[in-house]
Amino acid sequence: MTERIKIGILCGSLGQDSVNMKLARCVARKLVEDGGVESAEINLASLDLPLFSPELGLLDAPSKLKDQMIACDALIVASPEYNGSLTGALKNAIDWASVPRDGDEPLACFKGKACGLMSASPGAMGGLQGLAHVRQILTRLQMHVVPAEFALGKAHEAFDDAGNIIDDKVAEMAVGVGREMVRVCRALKV
Repeated sequence: MTERIKIGILCGSLGQDSVNMKLARCVARKLVEDGGVESAEINLASLDLPLFSPELGLLDAPSKLKDQMIACDALIVASPEYNGSLTGALKNAIDWASVPRDGDEPLACFKGKACGLMSASPGAMGGLQGLAHVRQILTRLQMHVVPAEFALGKAHEAFDDAGNIIDDKVAEMAVGVGREMVRVCRALKV
């Protein structure tokens, strides 16, 4: 029997109904349906993280974020593109999660874990440019970011009322990133 893995959803948008959260949830649902996977949302809005400053030390909210991320074997990171880069909320979360904590291995939230990147946007390119910066940061933090990534353009028109991607071919491309992430995660656990 295949070992069950836990996929964390980390969304760079603070809106729970954002197209990026919809995209990540849609992919996670399909991965759970495939079997051997469970998913958990890491809700940045509910954590209410302060702006990162190392002088603050590790506060309660960032510590909760770290606990949630450490509990995951892999991450789906879905982020809108702000001015050609990642969102401030995502960068802030990454910075807090990288702070060392007594009892944890260095970079415990990231090091050696698989990651799949995706974005969604009302624009035609789907936020693709921002993913390069996310990839650079997460690779620096020693994550195994799968080469495939997915950007959903015209995302405001892409979902049905149940939160599923309407176009089956587009949905399969998005889920393909998640499946590759799961494959890499399983290979890393061997």
